[in-house]
Amino acid sequence: MFMDTYNMVYGTQGSQLHYAVNIIGIYKTEGTIWTKGKKSKFIDEKYVAWNDDVTYYRLERKKNRVVIYDAHSDERDKYATKFKFEPNNYTYSIKDTKEGYAITLKAKRGVKGIKEARCLLDKRTRHPISVRIKLGIFHTTIKISNFKAGGIADDLFRFPREQYSAQKYEYEDMRR
Repeated sequence: MFMDTYNMVYGTQGSQLHYAVNIIGIYKTEGTIWTKGKKSKFIDEKYVAWNDDVTYYRLERKKNRVVIYDAHSDERDKYATKFKFEPNNYTYSIKDTKEGYAITLKAKRGVKGIKEARCLLDKRTRHPISVRIKLGIFHTTIKISNFKAGGIADDLFRFPREQYSAQKYEYEDMRR
């Protein structure tokens, strides 16, 4: 059941969702993310990012700066390496609750990064409702809404350079 939902979110048909993140009450953000295979785009109050699976562009809104990375570089996001997920690194259990299906993932011995996660799925659609992640001693909660699977066009992941002219925006290329 977990892998069906995981593939609904990250599969080749694409998906869209609104997220609200709360990292132990210290850091909060929300935005919208689109994924399709290894491609992604997200928008929040500080950033807009496009990843076409070759190049990653991050617009820093307040600084009017576009920073460019290789699509799969760990340097592009200070949190990305902490939240990398490999499904085979976990054991799974499921509980039927009144809120939905609660799937608990526990890291196998020696796995770095996410130690435990609890994913809540809608009973009817199996769409994700929330994810609570334990990373070390900290917990992060991600509430998910407005989920849509499929119908995501590839053009969405292309950086629209014509909208961000070099006269108005600074460009910083971090590719190697």
